[in-house]
Amino acid sequence: MATSRSVRSATLALATALAALAVAAVPFPAGAAPSAPPAVTPRAETPALHDDAAGGEADADDPAIWRDAADPGRSLVIATAKKGGLRVYDLDAREVQSLPAPAAPGPGHAAGRFNNVDLVSGLRLSSGRADLAVVSDRGNDRLRFYRIDRDRAGGPLTDVTDPTAPPVFSASQQEIDEQRTAYGLATWTDQATGRSYALVSRRERTTLALLELTPGAGGTVGYRKVRTLDLPAAFRLPNGKKWSPCAEPGELPQVEGMVVDPHNGTLYAGQEDVGIWRLRADLTGTPKLIDKVREYGVPATYDDAAGKCVAGADPGYGGKRLTADVEGLTLVEEPKGDGYLLASSQGDNTFVAYDREISDDNEYEGGFRVAPASPALDGSEECDGAAALKAPLGAKYPNGLLVVQDGHDAPGDPARPSTNFKFVDLRDVLKAVDG
Repeated sequence: MATSRSVRSATLALATALAALAVAAVPFPAGAAPSAPPAVTPRAETPALHDDAAGGEADADDPAIWRDAADPGRSLVIATAKKGGLRVYDLDAREVQSLPAPAAPGPGHAAGRFNNVDLVSGLRLSSGRADLAVVSDRGNDRLRFYRIDRDRAGGPLTDVTDPTAPPVFSASQQEIDEQRTAYGLATWTDQATGRSYALVSRRERTTLALLELTPGAGGTVGYRKVRTLDLPAAFRLPNGKKWSPCAEPGELPQVEGMVVDPHNGTLYAGQEDVGIWRLRADLTGTPKLIDKVREYGVPATYDDAAGKCVAGADPGYGGKRLTADVEGLTLVEEPKGDGYLLASSQGDNTFVAYDREISDDNEYEGGFRVAPASPALDGSEECDGAAALKAPLGAKYPNGLLVVQDGHDAPGDPARPSTNFKFVDLRDVLKAVDG
């Protein structure tokens, strides 16, 4: 997430207040207390990352789960660490590889910063088919590609990015340095054509770009832009007023969390302070807002002196389940298009589950939270990215795995910002959602 700390804190404070008011507004029988979403607990966690000089400015953000079809127990979790680059973990949550983000192209320029990651299976390269990890490099406004070879000496990932790959959105290095660059990411392989794509959002803008992945010389991978689409930045409310989410001057409501349903080519995109959009992955047609954050429609102005947003009265036009920001989106895929869309409701530290089927209009199915398993193994707070895989992953996760980012890893040194990833048995998640 790139929102400034002051605006983010104000947003979370507003979110917490609105969530409390929403609970207070629900009538409960005498003596009964409002119920929180059911809790699941992690089975393991990765080593803490520290966003300071000593920690290499590493900050956990977004995971992806790669399944080793030949030996599922040796599957991997590949995760971004922003300026700290990329991390690879085994199913015991142990680090098996760390790759740095690219250095700045010169003095005074932005260095690499890895934001989101997703996977492509069996992409045809000049050197043969390969599984790839695709990463949005926000610092350089580019995509980066890593070939996955589980038994390669030195680590399973190899950088195969075409060195001539252009910026995704920027026209110059000066524009790159302004950092309105590649941000959220989801991959998609069109079942009709076999072509693979990346959907990329732009930081502090509402723009989405569709990029076709292309093979380059020597087994490298590049991309070409197919089209772009701009989601709305302002909304007409039922009272006739026009509303936009509060932000620092010049910023628009950005998208980060995204996922594509491979069954039907549907893109779900989380506009952080607005809600979840459903649209065609080829960026044609009309997007539909399928759920809103609680804060939707709340008037607020940015106080420059205080460095925060000041909110007015809630007119009641928001949703009932998501508390801004909407962050990580992931799918639990079941046969024949069944399953769930999961969304991180960052403002209240919960996750929301929707029906995967469009015929059921992605109706709400339930929710859960990732709570501490013990004093030494905490839960997930202010979750950014999440990834689910409903497939056997050896003896440890025979029913699948959910990996979620934890924005406040504990216990630890309170003087150091600490983040990591939690590994949750997907069976526990499905039991919580199904009730």
